Amino acid sequence: MIETWQQDLPHGIQLSCRAAGAKGQPVLMFLHGFPEAAFVWDEMLLHFSKPENGGYRCVAPNLRGYEKSSQPKDVASYRAKFLVQDIAALIQIEAGGAPLKALVAHDWGGGVAWNLANQLPQLMHKLVIINSPHPGTFLRDLKSNPAQIAASEYMNYFCEPQAAAELSANEFEVLFGFLAKGVKPTWLTPEVKAHYRAAWSCGLQGGLNYYCASPLKPNKPGENTLQNLELPNSMLHINVPTLLLWGLKDVALLPSLNEGLAEHIPQLTYVPIEEGSHWVVHEHPHIVQREISAFL
Repeated sequence: MIETWQQDLPHGIQLSCRAAGAKGQPVLMFLHGFPEAAFVWDEMLLHFSKPENGGYRCVAPNLRGYEKSSQPKDVASYRAKFLVQDIAALIQIEAGGAPLKALVAHDWGGGVAWNLANQLPQLMHKLVIINSPHPGTFLRDLKSNPAQIAASEYMNYFCEPQAAAELSANEFEVLFGFLAKGVKPTWLTPEVKAHYRAAWSCGLQGGLNYYCASPLKPNKPGENTLQNLELPNSMLHINVPTLLLWGLKDVALLPSLNEGLAEHIPQLTYVPIEEGSHWVVHEHPHIVQREISAFL
């Protein structure tokens, strides 16, 4: 059974949350990306909360800007430091001062998780990242890899003022089109579509503000902003054991992003998933569950 509630955080943000498993058990926390919502983790929450699969307390918040979580209007409110603050506060509430057994994250949730693991590694024993680029290799490839630059052009579109309205038109037709890129989404059943529509109907601009607030997106024509951006090594080091799962048929985030990661992540386990796309959690939940179980 999935619990749902609105969690007030000490700094005034409210996160709508989903969970399964008994309070007081070791906590697994799951962070979604764009254009998803916490419901995408329901199968994982139910799986890992069962005694035979660890009996964990499994928690998935809707990130700020999504679904019924707080949706600040100021783009600056979606900078990484504020997103990290939200999840650090939720970990404190859910885990009661103990570290998470693991933080599991996909896409923009992974962007938050990389930062959290770098800045506050004491909040987790392990990190699991699914198709979310490490900031060091992402910046490298956005500067120098033409294929990744082209694959990331959509990020600039998401920052256009009309993007939310265009993505919402005709029952979110364009947004559903993004889910269909790469591998045919046989998982996108009418029931799953209804979950997406319900989440998106709460507003898209909060999720789009992650792109607006981030410096990591391709240069626009005539701009050279990225070439002047450098991230110090201190911001890139991940000192917790990390499992990286990667659907190799991701058309937006290419496997080349995973080259050279050992420099930043000494305790890295990399598992490519040959037939997975960006939406590998939907496509191959049993593979994802198996690899996370083995890693835990």
